[in-house]
Amino acid sequence: MAEAAQDQPRRLHAWGPFSALGVAVALITGIADQASKIWLVDVFDIGSRSRVAVSPFLDLVVTWNTGISYGLLQQEGLFWLWALLAFKIAAVILLWIWLARASARLTAAALGLIIGGAVGNAVDRLHWPGVMDFVLFHLQGAGWSFHWYVFNLADAAIVAGVIGLLYDSFGWAPQKRPDPG
Repeated sequence: MAEAAQDQPRRLHAWGPFSALGVAVALITGIADQASKIWLVDVFDIGSRSRVAVSPFLDLVVTWNTGISYGLLQQEGLFWLWALLAFKIAAVILLWIWLARASARLTAAALGLIIGGAVGNAVDRLHWPGVMDFVLFHLQGAGWSFHWYVFNLADAAIVAGVIGLLYDSFGWAPQKRPDPG
């Protein structure tokens, strides 16, 4: 019996029970991210506007992030472009492996958000001068003000995905009860 098991070739499991859900969420996330950026540039012409107030605490403003998250490690040049793309590709491959092994819908959806956001931002690097960020969250009071980093839908999806993974990993998500059968 052990010999029969050794004779069977070992397969990589690149598709799991919730992979379709993760891929669907990733596709929707990436498409929504790219569509929002294309609409802002081509239809709304945000490049010709300095700052557009959407609400008392939310503005639209374009910035080009050539670094990583939160504008860290701002770099110019082809070497850094390809280095960041290689890093994103490696991260997406690792996230895909995790997705293929996911055993819960929440995990798959959260990983789909992260993958879709990473791919959306990677696409930006290929056709724009950096990742297009355009949402500025800010609060102001008497004598104080708070301005968050400028972000985009892909960034928001990545954060939501991480929150979903944390929620799932801490066991706060509802668990299936055993069938009393």
